[in-house]
Amino acid sequence: MSVMSETQVALAGVSPSARYESLIRLADAIRSQPVDGDLFCERVADYKATVHRTTPGDLAARIKAVCAAHGATRLVGTIEGFEDAGLGARDLDALDGVVTGCALGIAETGTIVLDGAEASGRRALTLVPDLHVCVVHEEQIVASVPDAVDRLAEAARAGRPITLVSGPSATSDIELDRVEGVHGPRRLEVLVVAPAPRA
Repeated sequence: MSVMSETQVALAGVSPSARYESLIRLADAIRSQPVDGDLFCERVADYKATVHRTTPGDLAARIKAVCAAHGATRLVGTIEGFEDAGLGARDLDALDGVVTGCALGIAETGTIVLDGAEASGRRALTLVPDLHVCVVHEEQIVASVPDAVDRLAEAARAGRPITLVSGPSATSDIELDRVEGVHGPRRLEVLVVAPAPRA
């Protein structure tokens, strides 16, 4: 005899249409939450990524400092000052790192979304090098996953690959030993760019 979960018990006798309407109301409530850049930074840091706050005027210098801190000099990327030379996986693996933008960030989950467009770059670019320095502009941060899904509709229709990044690559084996860098970069540096407050 199977044991019903608490959710199954709570939903027993509720019609499928009523369940659907409840989910729609919940998604709308989440979607209406204000965007919180501070929450995004906090959640990104929870995933063992390093977060830096900066302004547009200081961005180039901050990128340079972050890369220097890692001893990274052989770099490619998608933002000004860097280029994607179309290298294959073996050559990308020999680099020190990559510097890219992104499609958006999700405050609720601390997730960075790459959509294969110009700012995000191609998937190999962000999955092969050991260091990923990612620039997220504060206006790109949305409150929730439903908001992100709405914003990604065009990329999905175009068939572009969509990658959700929550911290450096990590996995655990059956003994729960954490191993980093198996499926992507072991080091993730996130630069959140917001205009400097007016005096």
